[in-house]
Amino acid sequence: MLLAMVTMLGGCGFQPLYGTPGGGDTASGTIPDQLRQVYVASIPERYGQELRLFLQQNLAGAGQEDPTGYTLRVSSYVMNEAIDIHSDNTTGRTRASAHAHWMLYTVAPVPALLTQGDAQVIDGENETFEQYFAQNLNQATLARRVAQAVADRLTQQLAIWFRTRAAPARHAAMPQATYVDPNVMPNSSTEIPRQAVGEDGMPGMAIGRSSPDPSGTAGGVPANGTVNSQ
Repeated sequence: MLLAMVTMLGGCGFQPLYGTPGGGDTASGTIPDQLRQVYVASIPERYGQELRLFLQQNLAGAGQEDPTGYTLRVSSYVMNEAIDIHSDNTTGRTRASAHAHWMLYTVAPVPALLTQGDAQVIDGENETFEQYFAQNLNQATLARRVAQAVADRLTQQLAIWFRTRAAPARHAAMPQATYVDPNVMPNSSTEIPRQAVGEDGMPGMAIGRSSPDPSGTAGGVPANGTVNSQ
């Protein structure tokens, strides 16, 4: 039954992403062969180390890695948001939003950028403040789970590019709104302190977001900066 289904899918033009196109070898090898040629550059911090390890594991697959053809550079961060806020200002759940931008270069004296793309992952964990060690374990498990999910997304995007050589979709950065910060005194009659918002449109301090934007700005306005009212 399974063999019949595979045969029917093949007749419809379906081919496994990590298989051999047309049943024969390509000039540079199969998709797994090309993925094994990707070297993953260092990614800072503990989350970055785990992300790099998962990428290396995914790209190598079941064979021996040979990272001599391409260099993958990844810039990634995780934004934690406190949700389910209680009356005592504690929270029952933390939502983690991971964002990653990757660029694939050739290995050459003057590396050439071949393609680039973006990936996003959302996950979360329940807070257990009364159990300190369990809370630490939950946080570490969440970070590891997010890193693995991001690595899986990036690996799939790389495989698609090696198959199609088509540029992946880019995440378009849209201007983000800002809100007047009622907890900060104005610097003058013309400068009003404003607070940036995240991608969900909520002010950062209202829900305990660690940082609405990694660069510290949103829509050209500092996360806790001021704008001229005139």
